[in-house]
Amino acid sequence: MKKMDYQNVKGTQDYLPEAEVIRREVRRTLEDVFIQYGCKPLETPILNYTELLASKYAGGAEILEEMYTLTDRGERDLALRYDLTIPFAKVAAMNPTIPMPFKRYEIGKVFRDGPIKAGRFREFTQCDVDIVGVESQVAEAELMMMALDAFGKLDMKVTIQYNNRKLLTGMLEVFGVEADQINQAVLILDKLEKIGVESVISELSELSIADSTSRLIQQFLTDCDNNRLGYFESYADQNGQIREGLDELKELTSYLDFLEINEQCVFNPFLARGLEIYTGTIYEIFLTDGSITSSIGSGGRYDNAIGGLLGTGENVSTVGISFGLDVIYAAIMTTKQNGKKSATVDYYVIPLGTGKEALRVANDLRKKGYIVEVEMSSRKLGKLLEKANKEGVRNVIVIGEEEVRKNQFKVKDMETGEEKVWEMNALK
Repeated sequence: MKKMDYQNVKGTQDYLPEAEVIRREVRRTLEDVFIQYGCKPLETPILNYTELLASKYAGGAEILEEMYTLTDRGERDLALRYDLTIPFAKVAAMNPTIPMPFKRYEIGKVFRDGPIKAGRFREFTQCDVDIVGVESQVAEAELMMMALDAFGKLDMKVTIQYNNRKLLTGMLEVFGVEADQINQAVLILDKLEKIGVESVISELSELSIADSTSRLIQQFLTDCDNNRLGYFESYADQNGQIREGLDELKELTSYLDFLEINEQCVFNPFLARGLEIYTGTIYEIFLTDGSITSSIGSGGRYDNAIGGLLGTGENVSTVGISFGLDVIYAAIMTTKQNGKKSATVDYYVIPLGTGKEALRVANDLRKKGYIVEVEMSSRKLGKLLEKANKEGVRNVIVIGEEEVRKNQFKVKDMETGEEKVWEMNALK
């Protein structure tokens, strides 16, 4: 019989215990922060109707190219969710009696058949928070503050870049970009930091925009004052979208200033976020040291999605933020020092022909809330103590026949070498 060549599907991977321990710690940290901010848990199906995920109120054309689609035995068109946002908007649309404002968090797997790079896979885990029913920029401010809190607890220095889609699209309107080309122009501007001004202008010229428009955009891109909100005041008098976007940004910065997080939150007038879903404030989170260039979190306001799914077309104030567990893990691993491993167990019990007694001691310790591993192999004691040292286990208990006869055992501190004698019955 031919041996199978086992391998993972491209863009997926296994996380062995050493890696998964770190990922679970990140996940727990994020979840604890979400709960601390008053967010309620939610779980949505991975499998959805294609029609829902392909809605014009969903991710837009670019993300639909990456959507995994399938049919079931009833020949229904289904798809794997590519984010947690649209499934959440569906829940809000289907449950109009949910008390508002509604703050939810969800941690789950999503799937995109897209390019693979450091920290970016085709099956990955997103950790999302969304708030429905808050028109004020206080929602954005709280989510940005929450992100800084979460990364602070993970000991990661981050910078949040923010902008407003109304401001950006309004500027393009003023410069003379046709309405049906604005979304494409926005996506091109979003590449500015990656490809530079010349390449952006070159790509914009392929949209057949007028030379005068191209010159105005180039002037906007290179103006040294374009990172000040005051720069946009004169344009705001010409365009209602710019006025709305500017007012929202002013409100947001007033919160960021008051909360004293304005140094970590930076206005970027060309940040666009690729998804067409966004209607107002948008933001992306980057590692301050740039050790990973991809964003490790992002989000924004998308007021049209719920009303669009309901078919009413009404604006339902919705704002969200998403953290990528896999890219956060990749970032942690690039900066992790090659120090001694931190142990995942409190006590390591080694039986020497005393399996039953070792299980009883372990059980008594677990009842007291400790994490305990019992050795189940018959390897020599020296090798097992080496394993304890290698894995950074602090407390080792060896139980032999002598210990059983005396009804006591020794707990060895592997760091100091100190030994304490415990009575077996003392654990009960």
